Amino acid sequence: MTQPTENRVVVIDDHPLFRKGVADLINMEPALTLVGEAADGESGIRVVQETDPDLILLDLNMRGMNGLETLQRLRQDAIDARIVMLTVSDTEDDVIAALRAGADGYLLKDMEPEDILDCLRRATDGHLVISERLGELLARILRNDSRPPQPGDAGLTPRELEILGLIAKGFSNKLIARELGLSVGTIKVHVKHILKKLKLKSRVEAAVWAINSGTDRR
Repeated sequence: MTQPTENRVVVIDDHPLFRKGVADLINMEPALTLVGEAADGESGIRVVQETDPDLILLDLNMRGMNGLETLQRLRQDAIDARIVMLTVSDTEDDVIAALRAGADGYLLKDMEPEDILDCLRRATDGHLVISERLGELLARILRNDSRPPQPGDAGLTPRELEILGLIAKGFSNKLIARELGLSVGTIKVHVKHILKKLKLKSRVEAAVWAINSGTDRR
């Protein structure tokens, strides 16, 4: 029987009891393995550098370096792991700031444990994961953002359109590279150019734009 792919997980959260609960949840899923945890952003970054995880669960409101600052540092350091915010905050500013800073998902701590676990499975498969009650908020905000009204106005190349379609399907850079037979570094450069041309700041916004414009169906 085929063994499930191991996905290495790091949890960064300043509440010990919550970290324990997440650890117990992860232990219920054979495809997830907890390889490190931290109580603050600075130590969390060190743990990530030491363990090279596939998935990082990151709280937003922490003492010292907060979750948003930690996320920004991880992305500046070119950490390619999936990073999912797991927090109590459902405010518009926090959701958008996290997604624009490079988060691959935004989940609320009051979700049912089985729903969180399902989202973590989907995140490791390359999907963007958002708590259900935040979906409408996100769609409304993105509809009001400034972006090209028609796909042709963006000046995307055929390769960029191809990559954008895969982003809209939830593919990570690693999965896109594997699908197209390119290096992860090359995909990162293409994604950077796509966001610049679309005047967007995150993959989530690019995915929503592609779906709304029909580009994902090309």
